[in-house]
Amino acid sequence: MSERFAIYFAPATTSQLWGRASEWLGRDAASGDRFEANPERIGRDRLTAVTASARRYGFHATIKAPMALAEGTSRAELERELLDFGLRRKQVPVGRLELRLLDGFLALVPERQTEALTAFAGDCVAHFDRFRAPISAAERDKRIHSGLKAYQIGLLDHYGYPYVMDQFLFHMTLSDRLGEADREPMMLAAREWFAPVIGPGVLLDRLSLFHQAEPGAPFKRLTDFPLSVEVKIDA
Repeated sequence: MSERFAIYFAPATTSQLWGRASEWLGRDAASGDRFEANPERIGRDRLTAVTASARRYGFHATIKAPMALAEGTSRAELERELLDFGLRRKQVPVGRLELRLLDGFLALVPERQTEALTAFAGDCVAHFDRFRAPISAAERDKRIHSGLKAYQIGLLDHYGYPYVMDQFLFHMTLSDRLGEADREPMMLAAREWFAPVIGPGVLLDRLSLFHQAEPGAPFKRLTDFPLSVEVKIDA
Protein backbone atom coordinates (compact mmCIF):
# COMPACT_ATOMS: atom_id res chain seq x y z
CA MET A 1 0.00 0.00 0.00
CA SER A 2 1.39 3.42 -0.95
CA GLU A 3 -0.22 5.44 1.83
CA ARG A 4 1.92 6.79 4.65
CA PHE A 5 1.30 8.02 8.18
CA ALA A 6 3.40 10.43 10.22
CA ILE A 7 3.40 11.39 13.88
CA TYR A 8 3.95 15.11 14.15
CA PHE A 9 3.53 17.92 16.60
CA ALA A 10 1.26 20.64 15.29
CA PRO A 11 -0.18 23.47 17.39
CA ALA A 12 -3.92 23.74 17.98
CA THR A 13 -5.84 24.57 14.83
CA THR A 14 -7.39 27.48 16.75
CA SER A 15 -3.97 28.95 17.59
CA GLN A 16 -2.56 32.04 15.94
CA LEU A 17 0.63 30.15 15.11
CA TRP A 18 -1.23 27.45 13.16
CA GLY A 19 -3.32 30.02 11.31
CA ARG A 20 -0.40 32.27 10.45
CA ALA A 21 1.80 29.39 9.30
CA SER A 22 -0.98 27.85 7.22
CA GLU A 23 -1.50 31.18 5.45
CA TRP A 24 2.24 31.44 4.81
CA LEU A 25 2.35 27.95 3.29
CA GLY A 26 -0.90 28.49 1.39
CA ARG A 27 -2.74 25.46 2.81
CA ASP A 28 -4.36 24.39 6.06
CA ALA A 29 -3.50 20.69 6.45
CA ALA A 30 -6.46 20.11 8.77
CA SER A 31 -9.31 21.82 6.90
CA GLY A 32 -7.85 21.73 3.40
CA ASP A 33 -8.47 25.47 3.02
CA ARG A 34 -6.22 27.34 0.60
CA PHE A 35 -4.81 30.81 1.14
CA GLU A 36 -3.30 33.61 -0.89
CA ALA A 37 -1.07 35.36 1.63
CA ASN A 38 1.00 38.12 0.06
CA PRO A 39 4.03 39.17 2.14
CA GLU A 40 5.19 42.61 1.03
CA ARG A 41 8.88 41.80 0.67
CA ILE A 42 8.52 38.79 -1.62
CA GLY A 43 4.95 38.56 -2.93
CA ARG A 44 2.65 35.58 -3.22
CA ASP A 45 4.00 34.17 -6.47
CA ARG A 46 7.55 33.86 -5.16
CA LEU A 47 6.37 32.50 -1.82
CA THR A 48 4.27 29.86 -3.59
CA ALA A 49 7.26 28.81 -5.68
CA VAL A 50 9.60 28.26 -2.73
CA THR A 51 7.14 26.49 -0.41
CA ALA A 52 5.82 23.72 -2.69
CA SER A 53 7.20 20.78 -0.67
CA ALA A 54 6.58 22.42 2.72
CA ARG A 55 3.00 23.12 1.66
CA ARG A 56 2.46 19.46 0.74
CA TYR A 57 3.61 18.26 4.16
CA GLY A 58 1.69 20.92 6.11
CA PHE A 59 2.86 22.93 9.11
CA HIS A 60 4.40 20.58 11.68
CA ALA A 61 7.43 19.39 13.60
CA THR A 62 8.40 15.81 12.76
CA ILE A 63 8.42 13.41 15.69
CA LYS A 64 8.05 10.07 13.84
CA ALA A 65 8.81 10.51 10.14
CA PRO A 66 6.35 9.44 7.42
CA MET A 67 6.08 5.66 7.20
CA ALA A 68 4.12 2.96 5.49
CA LEU A 69 2.45 0.73 8.06
CA ALA A 70 4.06 -2.59 8.85
CA GLU A 71 2.30 -5.75 7.84
CA GLY A 72 -0.19 -6.82 10.49
CA THR A 73 -0.76 -3.29 11.83
CA SER A 74 -3.54 -0.84 11.02
CA ARG A 75 -4.48 2.80 11.32
CA ALA A 76 -7.03 1.94 14.01
CA GLU A 77 -4.36 0.16 16.07
CA LEU A 78 -1.95 3.06 15.60
CA GLU A 79 -4.60 5.53 16.76
CA ARG A 80 -5.38 3.47 19.86
CA GLU A 81 -1.70 3.30 20.71
CA LEU A 82 -1.29 7.05 20.19
CA LEU A 83 -4.16 7.75 22.57
CA ASP A 84 -2.74 5.46 25.25
CA PHE A 85 0.80 6.75 24.76
CA GLY A 86 -0.26 10.37 25.04
CA LEU A 87 -2.26 9.92 28.20
CA ARG A 88 0.78 8.38 29.89
CA ARG A 89 3.19 11.17 28.94
CA LYS A 90 3.68 14.67 30.28
CA GLN A 91 3.52 17.79 28.17
CA VAL A 92 6.93 19.09 27.10
CA PRO A 93 7.83 22.79 26.97
CA VAL A 94 9.40 23.74 23.65
CA GLY A 95 9.99 27.35 24.65
CA ARG A 96 10.21 30.41 22.46
CA LEU A 97 10.69 29.86 18.75
CA GLU A 98 13.05 31.69 16.45
CA LEU A 99 13.56 31.72 12.69
CA ARG A 100 16.65 29.96 11.41
CA LEU A 101 18.07 28.63 8.16
CA LEU A 102 18.81 24.90 8.35
CA ASP A 103 20.85 23.72 5.37
CA GLY A 104 19.03 26.31 3.27
CA PHE A 105 15.56 25.56 4.62
CA LEU A 106 13.74 28.27 6.56
CA ALA A 107 12.31 26.92 9.81
CA LEU A 108 11.03 27.81 13.25
CA VAL A 109 13.18 26.20 15.93
CA PRO A 110 13.44 26.53 19.72
CA GLU A 111 15.84 29.17 20.98
CA ARG A 112 17.32 26.31 23.00
CA GLN A 113 16.36 22.67 22.63
CA THR A 114 16.08 20.95 26.00
CA GLU A 115 17.14 17.42 26.89
CA ALA A 116 13.53 16.72 27.86
CA LEU A 117 12.33 17.56 24.34
CA THR A 118 15.02 15.40 22.71
CA ALA A 119 14.25 12.52 25.08
CA PHE A 120 10.51 12.72 24.45
CA ALA A 121 11.01 12.60 20.67
CA GLY A 122 13.33 9.60 21.01
CA ASP A 123 10.82 7.82 23.24
CA CYS A 124 8.12 8.35 20.63
CA VAL A 125 10.33 7.13 17.77
CA ALA A 126 11.23 3.92 19.56
CA HIS A 127 7.74 3.25 20.92
CA PHE A 128 6.01 3.44 17.54
CA ASP A 129 8.69 1.76 15.46
CA ARG A 130 6.77 -1.52 15.37
CA PHE A 131 4.19 0.23 13.16
CA ARG A 132 6.82 1.15 10.55
CA ALA A 133 7.32 -0.95 7.44
CA PRO A 134 11.00 -1.25 6.43
CA ILE A 135 12.21 1.43 4.05
CA SER A 136 12.97 0.38 0.50
CA ALA A 137 16.49 -0.13 -0.81
CA ALA A 138 15.97 2.85 -3.13
CA GLU A 139 14.98 5.11 -0.22
CA ARG A 140 17.96 3.91 1.80
CA ASP A 141 20.35 4.61 -1.06
CA LYS A 142 18.85 8.06 -1.58
CA ARG A 143 19.32 8.91 2.10
CA ILE A 144 22.87 7.57 2.24
CA HIS A 145 23.92 9.57 -0.79
CA SER A 146 22.59 12.76 0.77
CA GLY A 147 25.74 12.90 2.87
CA LEU A 148 24.88 10.99 6.03
CA LYS A 149 27.55 10.16 8.58
CA ALA A 150 28.17 6.54 9.54
CA TYR A 151 26.34 7.00 12.84
CA GLN A 152 23.32 8.48 11.05
CA ILE A 153 23.29 5.55 8.62
CA GLY A 154 23.05 3.29 11.65
CA LEU A 155 20.03 5.24 12.88
CA LEU A 156 18.51 5.05 9.40
CA ASP A 157 18.89 1.28 9.34
CA HIS A 158 17.46 0.91 12.84
CA TYR A 159 14.60 3.43 12.77
CA GLY A 160 14.07 4.20 9.07
CA TYR A 161 15.14 7.83 9.55
CA PRO A 162 18.56 9.29 10.38
CA TYR A 163 17.59 12.40 12.37
CA VAL A 164 16.36 10.76 15.54
CA MET A 165 17.55 10.29 19.13
CA ASP A 166 20.55 12.58 19.75
CA GLN A 167 20.39 13.70 16.08
CA PHE A 168 16.87 15.08 16.54
CA LEU A 169 16.30 18.80 16.04
CA PHE A 170 12.83 20.17 16.65
CA HIS A 171 11.96 22.33 13.64
CA MET A 172 8.86 23.52 11.82
CA THR A 173 9.74 23.97 8.16
CA LEU A 174 8.53 27.05 6.30
CA SER A 175 10.17 26.67 2.89
CA ASP A 176 11.88 24.34 0.48
CA ARG A 177 15.68 24.63 0.17
CA LEU A 178 16.37 28.23 -0.79
CA GLY A 179 18.92 29.51 -3.26
CA GLU A 180 21.36 32.13 -2.04
CA ALA A 181 19.39 34.98 -3.63
CA ASP A 182 16.19 34.01 -1.82
CA ARG A 183 17.54 33.50 1.67
CA GLU A 184 17.79 37.05 2.98
CA PRO A 185 14.48 38.27 1.46
CA MET A 186 12.66 35.19 2.76
CA MET A 187 14.13 35.58 6.23
CA LEU A 188 13.14 39.25 6.39
CA ALA A 189 9.62 38.52 5.12
CA ALA A 190 9.18 35.65 7.56
CA ARG A 191 10.35 37.76 10.50
CA GLU A 192 7.68 40.32 9.74
CA TRP A 193 5.01 37.69 9.05
CA PHE A 194 5.58 35.61 12.18
CA ALA A 195 6.53 38.38 14.61
CA PRO A 196 2.99 38.58 16.09
CA VAL A 197 2.81 34.85 16.91
CA ILE A 198 6.23 33.53 17.99
CA GLY A 199 6.70 35.56 21.15
CA PRO A 200 4.90 33.21 23.57
CA GLY A 201 6.56 29.92 24.39
CA VAL A 202 5.25 26.80 22.66
CA LEU A 203 4.08 23.75 24.61
CA LEU A 204 4.20 20.29 23.05
CA ASP A 205 0.81 19.27 24.39
CA ARG A 206 -0.32 16.82 21.70
CA LEU A 207 0.74 14.47 18.96
CA SER A 208 -0.96 14.82 15.58
CA LEU A 209 -1.45 11.97 13.14
CA PHE A 210 -0.98 13.04 9.51
CA HIS A 211 -1.82 10.92 6.48
CA GLN A 212 -0.65 10.86 2.87
CA ALA A 213 -3.02 8.87 0.65
CA GLU A 214 -0.50 8.25 -2.14
CA PRO A 215 2.97 9.40 -3.23
CA GLY A 216 2.98 13.10 -4.04
CA ALA A 217 -0.37 13.76 -2.38
CA PRO A 218 -0.64 16.45 0.31
CA PHE A 219 -0.52 15.29 3.91
CA LYS A 220 -3.76 15.72 5.85
CA ARG A 221 -3.94 16.30 9.58
CA LEU A 222 -6.30 13.58 10.81
CA THR A 223 -6.49 13.49 14.60
CA ASP A 224 -4.82 15.02 17.64
CA PHE A 225 -3.90 12.98 20.71
CA PRO A 226 -3.37 14.83 24.01
CA LEU A 227 -0.40 14.53 26.26
CA SER A 228 -2.09 14.14 29.65
CA VAL A 229 -5.82 14.32 30.29
CA GLU A 230 -5.57 18.05 30.96
CA VAL A 231 -5.43 18.99 27.27
CA LYS A 232 -8.56 20.00 25.42
CA ILE A 233 -8.26 18.81 21.83
CA ASP A 234 -9.94 21.00 19.24
CA ALA A 235 -9.06 19.25 15.99
